[in-house]
Amino acid sequence: MSSFEVVVVGSLHMDLIVKLARIPAKGETVIGGSFQLSPGGKGANQAVAAARLGASVAIVGRVGSDLFGDLLLERLRKENVAIDYVVKDVETHSGVALIMVDKDGNNLIAVASGADARCSPSDVDAAENVIASSKAILTQLEIPLAAVERGVAIARRHEVPVILNAAPAQRLPRRLLEMVDVVVANRIEASVLTGVRVNDVSSAVRAGKRLLAMGVKYAVVTLGRRGAVTVDRKETVYLRGVKVKAVDATGAGDAFCGALAFGLVRGIKIHDAAELANNAAALATTKLGAQEAMPTLAELHKFMTSNGRAKNLESLFTIK
Repeated sequence: MSSFEVVVVGSLHMDLIVKLARIPAKGETVIGGSFQLSPGGKGANQAVAAARLGASVAIVGRVGSDLFGDLLLERLRKENVAIDYVVKDVETHSGVALIMVDKDGNNLIAVASGADARCSPSDVDAAENVIASSKAILTQLEIPLAAVERGVAIARRHEVPVILNAAPAQRLPRRLLEMVDVVVANRIEASVLTGVRVNDVSSAVRAGKRLLAMGVKYAVVTLGRRGAVTVDRKETVYLRGVKVKAVDATGAGDAFCGALAFGLVRGIKIHDAAELANNAAALATTKLGAQEAMPTLAELHKFMTSNGRAKNLESLFTIK
């Protein structure tokens, strides 16, 4: 059995992307421009994001026994993500996301979960040995909560750090949060989790502190173009946004989470890992698509050197 730095427990689905001048209003048809078929799902996206930076990654999840499922798995193989713990479900279709992207990079997404919705605790149990030998697990909320909780419980039992991306937004039981080391949440997700309405840096800090009170060790609240806030019991750090010409924000949050996981398993502090992630997310918005947009370590190094943000991170950029 191989050991991996990061084990992702999460979703895999196919993104069908139409780029438009603007997002249609209710009942309106807008004639679009380009169309792209793009492998996605928060789990798969985050796995690719970490793998492209150089982490060894395995993913636990489900796809359908269909063309999309085959394409999803083939893409992960090409990205050096181990797929031994992905179940092919013969009773339903692979997950699908319909995505509209406007000229400013804003998006609207509808998801038919398919096989993602059938990811089960037993699927995760089958991967216990690989989770136990990893340096961290990374999970999200696009699969059933029971599967997420099982992954977190297994990691906790084996003293493996847990990174939870609280997306899509939903309330979570305190018993789960108390087993989580790092929660990553955007403005909406943090608001739903904590009851604190997050609309600026100060409210993001309040939400982060509320998450600590709910049992997590570290809270990272992302604010899109405005950057991110990291909160632990010793200090709070605001990481200002990174200016880029955004093309598509679809994979930005996943780029952030994958890069954060990479930084943490390579031994850097949470605030430095979040700075790395902040830049990875910004760079990902400059390309169309999700997995296609994830930066390599060399690309991220060049970007962060050009914008003066590579300080304290040079050890990560030693490409062997």
